[in-house]
Amino acid sequence: MNPMLAHSAHTLQLARETLDIEAAALLRMKDRLDERFVQAVNMVLAVQGRVVVTGMGKSGHIGRKIAATLASTGTPAMFVHPGEASHGDLGMIKIVDVVLAISNSGESDELIAILPVLKRQGVPLIALTGGLQSSLARHADVVLDCSVDKEACPLNLAPTASTTAQLAMGDALAVALLDARGFKPEDFARSHPGGSLGRKLLTHVGDVMRKGTEVPQVGPDAEFTTLMREMSSKGLGATSVTDAEGRVLGVFTDGDLRRLIEKGVDLRNLSAREVMHPNPRTIRQDALAVEAAEMMELYRITSILVVDAQGLLCGAINSNDLMRAKVI
Repeated sequence: MNPMLAHSAHTLQLARETLDIEAAALLRMKDRLDERFVQAVNMVLAVQGRVVVTGMGKSGHIGRKIAATLASTGTPAMFVHPGEASHGDLGMIKIVDVVLAISNSGESDELIAILPVLKRQGVPLIALTGGLQSSLARHADVVLDCSVDKEACPLNLAPTASTTAQLAMGDALAVALLDARGFKPEDFARSHPGGSLGRKLLTHVGDVMRKGTEVPQVGPDAEFTTLMREMSSKGLGATSVTDAEGRVLGVFTDGDLRRLIEKGVDLRNLSAREVMHPNPRTIRQDALAVEAAEMMELYRITSILVVDAQGLLCGAINSNDLMRAKVI
């Protein structure tokens, strides 16, 4: 039996029609936005608890994503399944919370069953629905109109345009709340420590730098052979030159060595002081690691010496360290 194959032209046409229907639904929803949206935002800002998102079926899946988006952008949120709420999970919802209920029809049995209890408890209710005269809409304190003219499904049955509208309205709420709270990239990073932005905004030089005996270091009067052994053994491609207190006087790198050899300089009797590059670029250990990466790129260097608040050498960092930490 031959497998079914999609007809190319028809398939592409259907896909384009789906996107057209859903895009048109969002634009019409945009035109309907009014002060009720502002009311919903202010209602969320006013509560001391969380946004409890609830919805059944496909609306429930959208609700989980909205709750996750709210939580990651500064608005504490969680999802509660309306069916489970009727069997004990309603206890998760407190009077200090606000409920965001999602239903295209506004008549989902599991959702409608818990509305009277929420109203008796005095929990504020925001509805995302296409059923503006539905039971959900009548119970809600604020109704956000997510109605669509038709679903993208050719049968006009499967939730497609309607769930896209719900998701977009949830994103609009999250963005408005993010702005109202003055949410910054650093705040986003704190809730995403495992992501690339989190690593860039939360990782400091002191977290990834080489320390102690891993840091190549010689005194200014060290012989050139001593300097070379130190640089080779530590594998950083450079060594620091410091005074007796640990203040950085200079640095000597692989590049400096090549340049001296090209000039034909007799290196055997030279000291570290005579070959070092004085006053090298350094970075504080409390600086962000991404700042070290930017400095390396700007000055076309591969390693930087790290100093503490008193200006004393406390570490070293190179591009490989930053790559291992996934900062670059």
